[in-house]
Amino acid sequence: MTTDPKYPLTDSEASAEAARLIREAYKPEPAPIVTSYRDPIPAPTAPTIGSTPPVPQPDSRIVPQWAAGVAVASIGVGAGAVGLGCAAWLFLQALSSVTLTGVLAVTAPFAGAAALATAIGGAISKARKASTTNVYQGTVIKRTEITSTARGIGARSRVGE
Repeated sequence: MTTDPKYPLTDSEASAEAARLIREAYKPEPAPIVTSYRDPIPAPTAPTIGSTPPVPQPDSRIVPQWAAGVAVASIGVGAGAVGLGCAAWLFLQALSSVTLTGVLAVTAPFAGAAALATAIGGAISKARKASTTNVYQGTVIKRTEITSTARGIGARSRVGE
């Protein structure tokens, strides 16, 4: 409630105030202020220097073969990356509900790759061991004497001096 002496209004005053407010709300907007200017004079096409007329210069640029190759390769890499991203998105959308089947489906390829790498490593290791040949040259000396001295805190053993 306001303590303004104009309020409360009578019915005729209220309708007159409502009509005034409606007229004020729907009053047309003033014309916008122009903040830009376009010069009507056409700009010259080229600056005139001297009296020689312009000569047409056709565009005959040649792209080096390596540059064209790089461009094509980059387009291919980009398309491949988009394809891999879409495939990963689809794959992860299918696995978004975590279930035992989903977890096994994700880990099975890694387990298979690990088993394959282990098998290949074992085969390479066995192949290297089988081809080892030891050739000894010279005399073999076998020493069996052991000398032991124990003094103070530490003990020291020497074989065949």
